[in-house]
Parts: sequence; C-alpha cells; structure tokens
Amino acid sequence: MKRIFFIMYMLKCSLLFAQQPDANGLLKQIDDNMTSTNKVIVSRMVIHDRRGSRTIESKSYIEGVDKSFTEYLSPPREKGTKMLKLEDQLWTYSPGTDRIIRISGHMLRQSVMGSDMSYEDMMEDPELHHLYDAEIVGEENIDGRDCWILELKAKKQDVAYHSRKVWVDKERDLIMKENRYGRSGKLLKSTQIYDVVRQDDRWVPIKIVVKDELKHGQGTEFIVQEIRFDVDIPVHMFSKASLRR
Repeated sequence: MKRIFFIMYMLKCSLLFAQQPDANGLLKQIDDNMTSTNKVIVSRMVIHDRRGSRTIESKSYIEGVDKSFTEYLSPPREKGTKMLKLEDQLWTYSPGTDRIIRISGHMLRQSVMGSDMSYEDMMEDPELHHLYDAEIVGEENIDGRDCWILELKAKKQDVAYHSRKVWVDKERDLIMKENRYGRSGKLLKSTQIYDVVRQDDRWVPIKIVVKDELKHGQGTEFIVQEIRFDVDIPVHMFSKASLRR
C-alpha cells in the first residue's frame, strides 16, 4: 500500500513539474513583452511622502534598452528639467541653473525627483534575463490573476539588487508584483501593478506603485497616460545637445 501511495505521489509531482514552464524561458518572454525597438511615453508620477503628495508629469523617448530622453512637463518648478541616458552614462539638466550634471558613483543611489525610484534603478538593464537566473518556487493568485512565483538570483556582483521575487501572470507573461532584496536578504524595494491594458499585441502596465521599503511614505504611483510603440524618434534626441534645447 505504501508503495502505491509513493508511486501516486511521484506521478502527481511529475505532472505538476511538467505543467510548469521553463523559468528562464519565462523570464525571456516577460522581457520580450516589455521591450520594443522604441517607444514614447507620457506619464504622471504621484509621490506620497510624510509631507503629503505631489504630481510630476513627463514625456520620455526610449530606444531599445540603452537610450532614453525624458523631459519634465509640470509642475512649473520641475518644468524643463531633462534627463538623458546613453548606455552606462546618465546626465540631468536643470533650467534654473542652466547646468548639465553627470550622475555617477554614489549619486546613482539618490532619489529621482524625490520619488521611490533611484537613478540606479533607471540605469540597470531592464531585460531581467541578462542579469538573473530564475527558478519557479510556487503559485499564487494576485488580484484575481493566477501567477507563477519566481525567485531570481543575480548572475554577477555589480547589480543593484542581489535577488528578486516576482509574481508573473500565467496568461499575460507580465510581472504583477515584485520584491527586490539586497545581498543581506533585506527587502529594499517593492512594486505592484494595479492596471493593465492590451496594446499593439502586448500587455502594458499603466498603473504601478513602487515603494522604497527603507523610507516612510506610501510609495510612488506611476500612471501611463499615453504610450506609442515603434515610432520614429529623431536621432538628435539622444545627444547632450538636446538637454539645452
């Protein structure tokens, strides 16, 4: 009898394992859904901290994973501030001082506009399969969506987060929730998607909340107001000269 139960148990385990996708292949599918040749995004960032909430609007031009140009549109205090990323280099421009500053070293850990995102977050390769090895460790329902739970371990030392835990929508190949950890295992940052739309044959998150777990406050909301994929972006946009235009 024990032998029969053991065989049934092994068959059940084998069936569950067979139903699971390859973890690293799934990570590649997630990246394929989120990346494109280029895109233009108009968004609103709502920052919640102990002093209250404030909203910053911006327009970003993104080419692949190595080039991006962002101009802040409002409020008046931030209007005209610009940011340029070219591969592993990042610059900001402030119209108030008419200065271009390169962000590097310890400055990369600073907050972007007082939000829960750091410059380091912006600089890291957004394609996770380049940075991490994945393993499926379970399943869970998040806001009515069945998700795989993946644990990601960094392939190399020079990454912002040593490990991540992500909840991936089984149907959409989209990360619905994520925890990011330091080398000590301490939770540093969390994100969760609250709204998703279907556009150009891909699933697009349009409301995301990011929380720096080392800070007080209720986190930062990122709300996508408009997004266009595979559009023509002028070459001059990705140059330092564009920061002062």
